[in-house]
Amino acid sequence: MPAENLVPLFRVKINGADIPPQAAADLITATVHEDVDAPGMFALQLINYDMGQSEVTWSDDTLFNEGNAVDIKMGYVDNLTTIFKGDITGLEQEFNSDEVPTLTVRGYDRRYRLLRGSKTRSFTQMKDSDIARKIAGEQGLTAKVENSKVNLDYVLQHNQSDMDFLQERARRIGYEVVVEDKTLYFRPRQNTAKKALTLRSLGLIEFYLRSTVINQLSQVEVRGWDSKKKSEIIGKADKGKIATAMGGSTTGPAAADRAFGKAAGASVNYPVFNQAEADQIALGGINETALAYITGEGLTIGRTDLRAGTVIRIEGLGKRNSGLYYVTSTTHTYTPARGYRTRFSVRRNAA
Repeated sequence: MPAENLVPLFRVKINGADIPPQAAADLITATVHEDVDAPGMFALQLINYDMGQSEVTWSDDTLFNEGNAVDIKMGYVDNLTTIFKGDITGLEQEFNSDEVPTLTVRGYDRRYRLLRGSKTRSFTQMKDSDIARKIAGEQGLTAKVENSKVNLDYVLQHNQSDMDFLQERARRIGYEVVVEDKTLYFRPRQNTAKKALTLRSLGLIEFYLRSTVINQLSQVEVRGWDSKKKSEIIGKADKGKIATAMGGSTTGPAAADRAFGKAAGASVNYPVFNQAEADQIALGGINETALAYITGEGLTIGRTDLRAGTVIRIEGLGKRNSGLYYVTSTTHTYTPARGYRTRFSVRRNAA
């Protein structure tokens, strides 16, 4: 590829129009952060002063009003990719006698709309995926949900935001809540997906990896009470039910068993009303526990295809740790001085 095609670039649109050339010229830093468990966010820091006129500039411009829609692209010449769509939610001004005044424009993807306000209400005879679809529609979002299969007699949203409530429902069963543009995804963890790209350790600017078996369990139990049958409900899932080993040979629970013997954990944090619900929560619990076995953070030159919620392969880490990793967060940063870089966090459930 010609060297000129590797020149990093960014492009910002607000309410569908490119920002003025002067705003682009005043840009100090553009950052986009994605996380599978939190709303995505962006920050644009700009010089906020006109030396000729001796007055602030962009903080008085309606261009950056709260609520304006933002579209951010990053990448390289002839290869820009949209990595964020959302809304402006706040402005921060800095005045320092030793530095030029700056304005930081902040905003979130449309998951933040689910955080506004709290509700108390109930859902009856619905699956968690049905509840997610209903809430998405209420917020003006298109729902793409994966059938959670278990029908629930009664679910209470008690003084919670829609986001907190949906994330709680998702965590119970090993699902995640993600919003891309105007689409809400309610789906299982995507660590079983096909790899999106391959990175090599020698090509990374930084990479840090750690593993621990302290919180790894051989089995997860979920206990409840069936008020109709007047009997205890016990849902169980052991290490044999882990959905995928992500190309590894020994899962976290198996490694803990080998080192210290078997250990089980019982959950009574969530009320359960039938056997299918208890089994589903136990299965989600063992998979979520295993996915915390190996964690890592890295930094590479800017990659628009390195995104939260995807699976990547990392090579050059030796036989134990080379393999597939689930990307849980990314931070894409562009500065005129340093160019475009991507920081990322990963998890793996086996070695």
